[in-house]
Amino acid sequence: MAKYIFVTGGVLSSLGKGLACASIGALLEARGLTLNLQKFDPYLNVDPGTMSPFQHGEVFVTDDGAETDLDLGHYERFTHAKMGKVNNFTAGKIYYNVISKERSGDYLGRTVQVIPHVTNEIQDCFKAADQGQDVVICEIGGTVGDIESLPFLEAIRQFRNEMQQNDVVHVHVTLVPFIKTSEELKTKPTQHSVMKLREIGIQPDILLCRTEMPLENDLKEKISLFCNVSPEAVITAVDVDSIYEVPLKFNEEGLDGILVELLRLKTKNPDLGFWENFVKKTSECEVIVKIGIVGKYVDLKESYKSLSEALSHAAFSSDVRLQISYIDSEEIENKGAENLLGEVDGILIPGGFGERGFEGMIMASKYAREKKVPFLGICLGMQCAVVEFSRNVCELSNANSSEFSEDTPFPVIALLPGQENIDLGGTMRLGSYPGILKSDTLAAKIYDGSTKFEERHRHRYELNNKYRDSMEKKGLIFSGISPNDELVEIIEISEHPFYFGCQFHPEFKSAPFCPHPVFVSFVEASKNARSELFK
Repeated sequence: MAKYIFVTGGVLSSLGKGLACASIGALLEARGLTLNLQKFDPYLNVDPGTMSPFQHGEVFVTDDGAETDLDLGHYERFTHAKMGKVNNFTAGKIYYNVISKERSGDYLGRTVQVIPHVTNEIQDCFKAADQGQDVVICEIGGTVGDIESLPFLEAIRQFRNEMQQNDVVHVHVTLVPFIKTSEELKTKPTQHSVMKLREIGIQPDILLCRTEMPLENDLKEKISLFCNVSPEAVITAVDVDSIYEVPLKFNEEGLDGILVELLRLKTKNPDLGFWENFVKKTSECEVIVKIGIVGKYVDLKESYKSLSEALSHAAFSSDVRLQISYIDSEEIENKGAENLLGEVDGILIPGGFGERGFEGMIMASKYAREKKVPFLGICLGMQCAVVEFSRNVCELSNANSSEFSEDTPFPVIALLPGQENIDLGGTMRLGSYPGILKSDTLAAKIYDGSTKFEERHRHRYELNNKYRDSMEKKGLIFSGISPNDELVEIIEISEHPFYFGCQFHPEFKSAPFCPHPVFVSFVEASKNARSELFK
């Protein structure tokens, strides 16, 4: 059976538990261990699929079609573990499972209670991730002291008692704030957070102390004394410029060594050469490439987390330093594309739902096509490109998506035939789907001459096949198609340095050690465009 590392958080949210888990995973992998990771969220939604990006940030999609927390994206980017439905559970999903069992008579007439039924269900979910790995890392969302998190904390308290000694480690992420008026780091928030955790019956083994500056030994000893943790296990989790520095900083503090010692695991010394090279190279590159992301959720950058990280992976591969400008598509409607996009080297339009800002994305697509600016449209971004091409090249006046205009005379983007009366959830295309590439196209070149690909999807509407012939005659190339020839996956334009739209989300499969070729090609094209500009 696997060893377990449970990661909890205190004082306040957004301390970086997800990045802490991902970084721990990277360090343990560097020591030769195999692992899996899980995220447990205390909210009552069954999954984050119906939540606004402004509420929850990005929804990360796995190969098996699970709509999950964005932290699972960090797990896949920092490790080689592949996420799926067994890697993300919410309180809503846990209670749904318990109530479903009660309705079907599984509890044999007993009174169903939080203890033991809900906590047992949570523990069963812990075990679902144990698929022969050495270690399972479980992140418990929320903040210690919140009522929503209590069943999860009780479950991990019970779980440790049922496991063998040295099979479970508790890591607690907390805050050591710097008070400017007194110019001091304060340990009291950490003390109270650990006190609350111990009241529940959990004694942390390791503390990850988020702070603006390194903790001196005297502060570590003070925290050790009041929190009943050894001084060596009080780890400075200092703010860094790049998230990919976190494994290196944790290693400097000795975190991975402490973990393997507590878990009685025999490992090799960690090889962190890749992470060192990645951080060094990305900070030292002199060539700057400016990418404009034209979206509707730009007020919360976490809405495009996988996207920005995929671009950074491509920048590493292309030896450039990235500058991302987040541009509100509604602002383009008001101020014009040229006024807001004139300084960028490449334009990216990401996915999204709803009509707001759509016309601004259409304007950005037109600007990129006419001005020969490298363009990447993803999901809704591809649909914008199709609508723009239909209106201005195919001369289909008022062409639109039926998602935004039921009365459009030319619904070039629409639901598949027969889906019109199905509930919204039933029309979603989620998870990994295969596609066929057309030879001698940009898409085939991007995928290194392959004839096939497989990518993750999260969308509802498709390109309307009724208009494919008329678009092709005007120069739109359908270079990626589903195996049954019914679904358009990739569009491009030949007389352009880089004009590429895809219905899928390539950002979900990009990692620092394996940049996605779509982003690498886009960044390379943007780099070349910048070089041409300064000739």
